[in-house]
Amino acid sequence: MTALGALSAAHDSRAFSDSARVAFGAAYPDRPAKLTHDLVDHPLLTLDALATLAEKMPADAVEYNLGALPLGVRPEDTPSNGLTLGETIRTIESNGSWAVLKNVERDPDYAALLDAALAELEPIVARKTGPMLHREAFIFITSPGSVTPFHMDPEHNILLQIRGEKTMTVFPVADPALVPPEKSEQFHGGGHRNLIWDDAFMAKASHNLLQPGDAIHMPVKAPHFVKNGPAVSVSLSITWRSERSVAEGELHSLNALLRKRGLPVVKVGEKPESQSVQRLLYRIMRKLGV
Repeated sequence: MTALGALSAAHDSRAFSDSARVAFGAAYPDRPAKLTHDLVDHPLLTLDALATLAEKMPADAVEYNLGALPLGVRPEDTPSNGLTLGETIRTIESNGSWAVLKNVERDPDYAALLDAALAELEPIVARKTGPMLHREAFIFITSPGSVTPFHMDPEHNILLQIRGEKTMTVFPVADPALVPPEKSEQFHGGGHRNLIWDDAFMAKASHNLLQPGDAIHMPVKAPHFVKNGPAVSVSLSITWRSERSVAEGELHSLNALLRKRGLPVVKVGEKPESQSVQRLLYRIMRKLGV
């Protein structure tokens, strides 16, 4: 066990209180919900620990750039900050940047942290959407005033605010005005997470201020953007997939195949995991390369 791992083991408090788990259970899987957590002082989540972790990670597991971005920005237009990742994290207070460390569960100490937190929620999740699949963790390190543009994510997600504050602006799930069906089809085919922004969308927004000790449950593909507060922010995102999220991806991928051939698309229902015939059709078409 590493020195950080030993410190982590000594930090034996639960991630979520009983009241947080009740709030999560009432909202999961379809509604966002403000929660609380108890990982603010965790030794694996200090800036020094995160800089050390970042320097060990492969290039495909990190993403960082300047943080002063518009709400809508094309991926190819995102500007570099001109620094290494280690420099970015160690000077995050002054360099105006945003960084994410992806799949930190590849490190055994962070894998243990992820597993312990998700174990507290697993019984609730299992009753509603079955086993937790593809468990992953991401850490966001953000300079004051940075913006994460309007986007969506494919996982069930709880974001835990560790340091600083940010406002998470969340929009309704499955609203075709926000995410047209064609965008979902492209997304599940490997397209970028960023969405096209329109100022008219703000009428549908819910604004959630997250301070240290706050967390928020984000449903699969809930459109959102994030504005950092006046200090450095560190956030931990713990995620998983379910049969429901996998099924939804399969059905949108099926629709992409059908649309490409000028055929009628299928309706993606509220419980896509129950659409077994359409899911089987997608798997057959994919296997045959149709």
